[in-house]
Amino acid sequence: MRVVAAMSGGVDSAVAASRMIEAGHDVVGVHLALAKNAKTLREGARGCCTIEDAGDARRVADRLGIPFYVWDMATPFARDVVDDFVAEYEAGRTPNPCLRCNEKIKFAALLDKALALGFDAVATGHYAQIVDGPHGRELHRAVDSAKDQSYVLGVLDEEQLARAFFPLGDTTKPQIREEAAARGFAVAKKPDSHDICFISDGDTRGWLTQRLGEQPGEIVDEGSGEVVGEHRGAYGFTVGQRRGLGLDRSDLDGQPRYVTRVEAASNRVFIGTSDLLGTDEIEADHVRWCGPAASGRHRLGAQIRAHGEEIPATAEVVPDAAAEGGLRLVVRLDEAVRGAAPGQSIVLYDGTRVVGSGTIARAGRAARTSA
Repeated sequence: MRVVAAMSGGVDSAVAASRMIEAGHDVVGVHLALAKNAKTLREGARGCCTIEDAGDARRVADRLGIPFYVWDMATPFARDVVDDFVAEYEAGRTPNPCLRCNEKIKFAALLDKALALGFDAVATGHYAQIVDGPHGRELHRAVDSAKDQSYVLGVLDEEQLARAFFPLGDTTKPQIREEAAARGFAVAKKPDSHDICFISDGDTRGWLTQRLGEQPGEIVDEGSGEVVGEHRGAYGFTVGQRRGLGLDRSDLDGQPRYVTRVEAASNRVFIGTSDLLGTDEIEADHVRWCGPAASGRHRLGAQIRAHGEEIPATAEVVPDAAAEGGLRLVVRLDEAVRGAAPGQSIVLYDGTRVVGSGTIARAGRAARTSA
């Protein structure tokens, strides 16, 4: 196969490219330029896609003896990931830009361009596994549970999986670094990037404020309905947040308070005690299936954060003309979780297999009936 190896400049994509070559594929290395004004150097483990990263990727490609190109994806990345991120926070939701990037950039814009140029597939350094199942290719968790990235790949559909390779899924991260060192890659000890790649200093609230401006509003206590403080922008808060509320706990019976909901229309942030955070019923839209579409009711595992705990649940697909794609996903968790927020993704698992995902539209308590 002719394969585009997406090379970020890190150790994972370097080893992924080398493994694809060893598997007999015709490989071309491609670095995605995602920033319109890329910085020269990385800031430690924060940020990515700098000129330094492109140089690191090129040196690995040279060592492997494969062609290397830089593809400019800054415009679609700004539109489909960065602008979407800002709009979601402005609407009082909590997005995950990594899922959006995988869905819209790495396995849409990148894959589409690769196919148009005559390539057959894209390979990345994600920690996940693709297994040939009875109904086609299946997405599964990685062997290294600490590095498993199947959650952020839960937006891929069966056509995208058919054109994807994840060569690292059967290996642990320490082994990948050892392999990179043995191959003489200078990136063998390069720190992993983390947090949001386009917010290099990690200050999400400050970054949003620069783009949305200060929007003063009220902080309201759920229990009493009283206004207990002010904020400078509801977009700077997310459900489950405890730090950064700027409140005097002595004025609130000494108990810690958490963000329980963000009401964008009124620009108000609601807070409450920890007992108000529990969620055991989630409704989701933007439903995506990593294989044949599911229907009816199923017993599955549900995960609402990239490295969160998987919770046993009952998931039901409900027709809904108002929802995107005409379907709504209702997930009832066996035990309550804290901090489930609209905008986050919920990913469903059957054992290690990723069944699909949805974007949380509502999270709350299921109605209880007494016997």
